[in-house]
Amino acid sequence: MSEFEMVVGLEVHVELKTRSKIFCSCPTRFGGDPNAHICEVCAGLPGALPRLNKKVLDYAIMTSLSLHCEVTKESRFDRKNYFYPDLPKGYQISQLYAPIGRNGYMDIDISDPAGSSAVKRIRIHELHMEDDAGKLIHDETGNRTMIDFSRCGVPLLEIVTEPDFRSPEEVVSFLTELRTMLKFIGVSDCKMQEGSLRADVNLSVRAAGDPVLGTRTEMKNLSSFRAVSKAIGYESARQWEIVRNGGTIDRETRRWDEEKEASFAMRKKEDAAEYKYFPEPDLPVLRITGEKIDELRCVLPELPQDRRKRYIEELHLPEYDAGILTANKEITVLFERTAEICGDPKEASNWIMVDLMKLLNDTGTLPEDLKIRGSSLGEIIVLVKDGKVSRASGKELLKAAFMEDAIPSEYADQHDLWLISDEKLLEEIVEKVLENNEKARNEYLAGKTKNFQFLLGQAMRETKGKADPGLLRKILEEKM
Repeated sequence: MSEFEMVVGLEVHVELKTRSKIFCSCPTRFGGDPNAHICEVCAGLPGALPRLNKKVLDYAIMTSLSLHCEVTKESRFDRKNYFYPDLPKGYQISQLYAPIGRNGYMDIDISDPAGSSAVKRIRIHELHMEDDAGKLIHDETGNRTMIDFSRCGVPLLEIVTEPDFRSPEEVVSFLTELRTMLKFIGVSDCKMQEGSLRADVNLSVRAAGDPVLGTRTEMKNLSSFRAVSKAIGYESARQWEIVRNGGTIDRETRRWDEEKEASFAMRKKEDAAEYKYFPEPDLPVLRITGEKIDELRCVLPELPQDRRKRYIEELHLPEYDAGILTANKEITVLFERTAEICGDPKEASNWIMVDLMKLLNDTGTLPEDLKIRGSSLGEIIVLVKDGKVSRASGKELLKAAFMEDAIPSEYADQHDLWLISDEKLLEEIVEKVLENNEKARNEYLAGKTKNFQFLLGQAMRETKGKADPGLLRKILEEKM
């Protein structure tokens, strides 16, 4: 397969996390009864006029800035005309001639076969706003197709890349980084299982080193990273097999079948001219001031890539730890609050990377469903470092905070988890142990030094593991 290379570009559709739709006040929440969230505007009834949701524009500008795009100062909407059962207006309101963002980029980490890593820049051609279509529901048993219009008018951003990808791994790396960034800036929940992040893959093949692009196909609405990777692998192999045998690739839209793990032709690929774009007459031109752009730039949080770099350079965390801690917004927020409380970023990272990740894996909990607060984990780390609870008890406190949002100090009181630091009480326990293990004591005094650990273990057992280890050792040494 090294004799050819694939060339891939993406069109990523992102549902924005607004409470209402892009051109009307209908709710955008997922689920509910079919056709429950529609009105005259999103149902495309004659005479109904759209009105732009201001939050959609804000989110579009924030995303453009985060992707290093040039924000178009005079942006406008256009009608994309096509007829499909889930599009009641007979057209989609989109942006062709003056999209909100242009000429951006995102850097991704890639690895070569030798295992070394490098940074690759993926260019962003444009970013534009549009309204979503409805959803077709196919009833195979009844041979019917039903339409749910509730999704009509849900606000979308379409992010169009240049054809800069050369492998499925690069595409997945980009989508992973993009999803993390979008969640960090708060514009989308990016729940692929609910369709709020979908990718169209444009793919062609050519002989390795050939500067001329081949004929591309498009696979639409891939809604998982696994589907993206599998579809790219299958389609590139299919095309190369045709090309190497002297055939030609049809420029078409193809459907990816998850169960069969194969792509199938749907229809001829349309050109922009076939959509008969023209400026949307019912919406005015958007004139965006520099002050507005600066205002939104100021509310953007530190982006994951910048945060990752800071963790490595300023907090001296390993590159692997920094990658995990910035891969999810909820984990990042938890880490930063924990480090602030305990004053030790490396210890905060250790507890999250080892103990918290084990709880997430064991319970199948998603990071966005975390109950534990950073203040609780920070308090647990401080209690362990100060010798007030043992490491084992700290793990028990973490589990309680994880499962039921328990307050560590209150839980320690209720379950008697505090370390015993009463010297008089520990002296009595040590004397009892030495009295019950006189032979081991005498052997130690005769030079069998390993008996000290045995006696220390017996004393710790008497306290049910709750003695202050340092203090208990000191008292045993004195008594011996």
